[in-house]
Amino acid sequence: MSTAGKTRPIVPTTSARQNGLGRLLGRVLPPLLALVLALGVWIASDIAVPEALAPLTGRLQGFVTIFLGIFIEALPFLMAGVLVSSAIQLFVTPERIQQLSPRNPILAALAGSLLGLAFPVCECGSIPATRRLLAKGAPMPAGIAFALAAPVINPIVIISTFVAFGTWQMVAWRMGLTILIAVIVGVLVGMAPRREMVLSPAALGLEDLDADAPAYTLDPVAAGGFFGPVRQVLAHANTEFFEMSRYLIAGAILAAGLQTFVPQPALTALGSGPVLSVVVMIVLAAVLSICSTVDSFIALSFVNTFTPGAVMAFLVFGPMIDIKSTLLLTTTFNRRTVAVIVLLCFQLALLAGVLMNMFLV
Repeated sequence: MSTAGKTRPIVPTTSARQNGLGRLLGRVLPPLLALVLALGVWIASDIAVPEALAPLTGRLQGFVTIFLGIFIEALPFLMAGVLVSSAIQLFVTPERIQQLSPRNPILAALAGSLLGLAFPVCECGSIPATRRLLAKGAPMPAGIAFALAAPVINPIVIISTFVAFGTWQMVAWRMGLTILIAVIVGVLVGMAPRREMVLSPAALGLEDLDADAPAYTLDPVAAGGFFGPVRQVLAHANTEFFEMSRYLIAGAILAAGLQTFVPQPALTALGSGPVLSVVVMIVLAAVLSICSTVDSFIALSFVNTFTPGAVMAFLVFGPMIDIKSTLLLTTTFNRRTVAVIVLLCFQLALLAGVLMNMFLV
């Protein structure tokens, strides 16, 4: 039978169905999240809260307090990181980066791990700067090592660690293990044959933009007056700050939720063995998501409860990998690379802590 003149039914394609689902979620999720947020604020306010929901009031108040503590503590360092990133973007040429970068992968990773001495930023600031350095053509081992080591290898953290423990020996162990782990991970992950295998699409897009970017200058007249360079940096930092801050907020929410609803005494009760104590402190470091500038004082409170190797693993692993920094890493590296980095850092920090417990205590 001829089918001429007949119309066939239109069957939505997979991409069309996905687009339709995306539009539906885009319409439903914002009001749903707003409703959940309003409900949480109401319960936390303890105003006319039903008796059945009263036990949640204290927990939600604690959640808000912890979230604000993490966010406010990390915010200045994120701002410092995007300012450094913007200065690199505007005033450092790819040719200059490539000239100063060692070609040997091990030397490049070592140089990257020490770069925090010039750029004193914590984990919230090192990742935006890393993304910009890689976009400018820095070697992959150097960028990865900088992202992992800069939160510890900077003057502020070095001084805070000494003030907390009162001995340069603890500072030396922390710096040495951090550099060693950062170099190993930087070399192993950074030796990928193509940058596309490591970097996220957003970071690859920055490389394309930098290739066609106009040249900037620090000359006041050419830059539009004395404050021209400052305006250029602030304008660029404004865009990058709002792009990165959403990951910081998501990480702070997750960290606050885990601290509020997961009983930490159950974790600390496990911290007596030479191996298990290291695992517990590594997990605790990731959950607490404390900024590296103050984590030494938190670690000091565990000295009489946990083994020395566990405390050192807390000081080394936490600044490299925690909840908020893991999410921030996805802005620069693809998810597979982030998973590999997290796994390698965990294994190396665990090995260092266990060996310290077994042979150096």
